Amino acid sequence: MMDFLQRLLQFRRIKVQSPVPQLPDTRIYVPFVEQLPDDELQRLNELLPWSAFVVDSKGRRFGRAHSRDKRSTAQEIPDRRILLLDQRLPLKTRKVLEIGCFEGIHTVPLAMRANSVVAVDSRIENVVKTIVRCAMFDLMPKVVRWDVETAAPAGVDLECDVLHHAGVLYHLADPWSHLRNICALTRELIMLDTHVSPPDAQLQECQTIIGPRRYYPYKEGGRADPFSGMQDHAKWLPQDDLIDLLKTFGFSNVEVAEHRDERNGPRVLIFAQR
Repeated sequence: MMDFLQRLLQFRRIKVQSPVPQLPDTRIYVPFVEQLPDDELQRLNELLPWSAFVVDSKGRRFGRAHSRDKRSTAQEIPDRRILLLDQRLPLKTRKVLEIGCFEGIHTVPLAMRANSVVAVDSRIENVVKTIVRCAMFDLMPKVVRWDVETAAPAGVDLECDVLHHAGVLYHLADPWSHLRNICALTRELIMLDTHVSPPDAQLQECQTIIGPRRYYPYKEGGRADPFSGMQDHAKWLPQDDLIDLLKTFGFSNVEVAEHRDERNGPRVLIFAQR
């Protein structure tokens, strides 16, 4: 293990001189993966509990599929939503906060485009995987463990110009408090991709920081499931309520850019600006 990490650090010190090639389909040039022989790449892929993978310029997997039907194809970098985000508000001069970095699939293209990136995740293994993924792309964003339903980590500046928030809100037991807290950290724009309650769902009601609110209850797998929230349940918001919340918390210009019907329910892509 130590020998492997020492060799990995040696690769990180090598300056990549070759130009980045234009590649077909989902292949992408990964500077410090390209230099690994097949057996060392296999060791890298076995070191961590990967649940997603990308494909380098040689067609080799960096990471692993979660299962036959979950994250079983190569992840595309950059994700199309990041391109839409960059079109709406160029990231080159801006600081981005990414909520729920998972394994760095989105962190990599954000770090390629933004002035700086802080990425957070509630699972320490995802923090480690994101650091490794980004390092192999020769990128060094700040990556921090933070369960966003708890107090923010001490000593970390979480204020940002742009918030990248994909696949997290619908895993939370208290999305109202989270949205209030996270909106207060964001100066310009939020990209929010989340499930919302089904239109025909029977909603429940609970008391929140802004009074009684409706929600759709959803069962979660808890800490042991890498694709679940940290608790055993979540509360999905109705789309109209979510839009009203964003406006209440200071984002007057709210655009629903996409509405998708997915296996688990309806999902929206929202861009909200102050």
